[in-house]
Amino acid sequence: MPSLRMQPAFTLDLPFCKEEAMQRLRHAIDALEGIENAKAAGDCAEFTVKIEDQRFWSPHLSVQVSNTETGSQLYARFAPRPEVWTFFMMVYFMTVFFMFVGGIYGYVQWFMGGTPWGLLLVPAGVVGIAVIHVASLVGQGLSKDQMEQLRDQLDRTVACAVGSSGNREPIPR
Repeated sequence: MPSLRMQPAFTLDLPFCKEEAMQRLRHAIDALEGIENAKAAGDCAEFTVKIEDQRFWSPHLSVQVSNTETGSQLYARFAPRPEVWTFFMMVYFMTVFFMFVGGIYGYVQWFMGGTPWGLLLVPAGVVGIAVIHVASLVGQGLSKDQMEQLRDQLDRTVACAVGSSGNREPIPR
């Protein structure tokens, strides 16, 4: 059964402090072949699909590293490209706005003794949000191959970064 999560995420524990982990990740991104669409700055890294392979549903993998008691933790999240994510958020907010306006207008119609047809926007908005959510799940399914490709790039980058210390640990999936 597919996950109902909008943006799948996972974490990896690293045996280095945040600064060293990011330095090692930056070095690994530069050193590895086939990782040409990754960049790192500060405590973050981004892995994207090659431009010629991008589709409307193509994801990107956003990575943040933070300190923990035993080293650092890498938090990675798959998301649609920023322009697609912005479009979906705009549609969500517009739908909620029209639900709100329809609810108020319908209440005023009912209060004034008229037919509260404005209230129809509320269930229509719920259906609209459900359709948008299903569309995002379909998009995740259509981009599963690219999500796996980005995860593989991250795994190879982390393996190179951790491996350079002689401390190889299996990377959980």
